Amino acid sequence: MPAQVWEPAGGTGPGVLLLQEIFGVSDYIKQRASDLAELGYYVVAPEIYWRLDDVSIDESSPEVLQQALAVMGRLDWDTAVSDSVSALEYLRGRGTGVGLIGFCFGGGLAFNVAAVSSPDVLVSYYGSALPRLLELAPKVDATSLHHFGDADDYLLPATVDQIVAALGNDAEVHRYPGAGHAFDNPIPAFHHAEASALAWQRTTSFLARHLPPGDPS
Repeated sequence: MPAQVWEPAGGTGPGVLLLQEIFGVSDYIKQRASDLAELGYYVVAPEIYWRLDDVSIDESSPEVLQQALAVMGRLDWDTAVSDSVSALEYLRGRGTGVGLIGFCFGGGLAFNVAAVSSPDVLVSYYGSALPRLLELAPKVDATSLHHFGDADDYLLPATVDQIVAALGNDAEVHRYPGAGHAFDNPIPAFHHAEASALAWQRTTSFLARHLPPGDPS
């Protein structure tokens, strides 16, 4: 399975498996990976679509969402989970703590992986598959952080209420007024600058507490 890797400047650090949105390992995901590496994490972003043919997605196209949905519709979920578990085990084999961060499609995928492979921490941004994965919640023992936008057309507030109830009191959950789905993505149609900045601040603080980074210098 092809994967992209970002090493911290110091060469070592806790491992973070970064799971993509439906748009693949896009420029945005690469930027978040670089941000994490600068903090001292060893980041791996696997190409989850690697088993599929014709997965070209043009981020500059007005049809980018339709293109991505068409690709994702051909993906086998269980295979995506097992591929992601393999990537997490690679990181664990380095002998460091490991965490999972997923955005949108990757947020749900990360939750499923956490249920079967027990990372140290889990960060899920508006995991689109969460509503159908809630029976796995008792198996997720990682310290977890979840972000949701209150104006998300895919995860309505009542649905988020159900997710939060299933997660239990141990999960850290934040909801962002006025923010829609994929609010951290810089594509103008999705981006909510205030929510994005605050969620990332909370994410890095959460990681610093529960998966302290190595020396990035």
